[in-house]
Amino acid sequence: MNFGKQLKEGLWSNNPVLIQLLGLCSVLAITTSVINGLGMGVSVLIILTLANIVISAIRNLVPTKIRIAMFIVVIAGFVTMVDLLLQAFLPSIAESLGVFIPLIVVNCIILGRAESFAYKNGIAASAMDGISQGLGYIWVMVLMSSIRELLGAGSLAGIQIIPSDYPALLMTLPVGGFIVLGCMIAAMQWIQARPKADKEGK
Repeated sequence: MNFGKQLKEGLWSNNPVLIQLLGLCSVLAITTSVINGLGMGVSVLIILTLANIVISAIRNLVPTKIRIAMFIVVIAGFVTMVDLLLQAFLPSIAESLGVFIPLIVVNCIILGRAESFAYKNGIAASAMDGISQGLGYIWVMVLMSSIRELLGAGSLAGIQIIPSDYPALLMTLPVGGFIVLGCMIAAMQWIQARPKADKEGK
């Protein structure tokens, strides 16, 4: 397995949010501040990686007919651990993220990678898949959060950058999430289509 290729796919060419369009509910809801985006991103990275490892390790012991139920049980166990750790050590982030941490159990990114990759590949490759896809999720969350927080509240990670009279409060509302995400997806599609268009033009 080519780990470099996996990393490139997770970060860019097969990004879970901008290419696969998975896990969009949390992306739209949580990205109103950098702290929220980073907290959710790291939580998903940890859960995705650990779930991939365990699912890959027990894949030959679980009948195909009950694999989805097995995925959910494994993922739910790690989600519960992360949720309790956040409540114990980072209560402000746990309160800010609210119900979206428990909802990671049914996050399409984690279930999708379990089904399409971890259930079919070895432990090392599955661990790397979890890390690369998780990192791809994190950078999108942080960038989107930065844009929305800066334009909507005039701050970055709680530090005021723009005077509070000027920000466009629309960006902190759900419609702002749709606008920023739509622009990021369009930009990604344009960037990825350029080499092909240039080649055809020649």
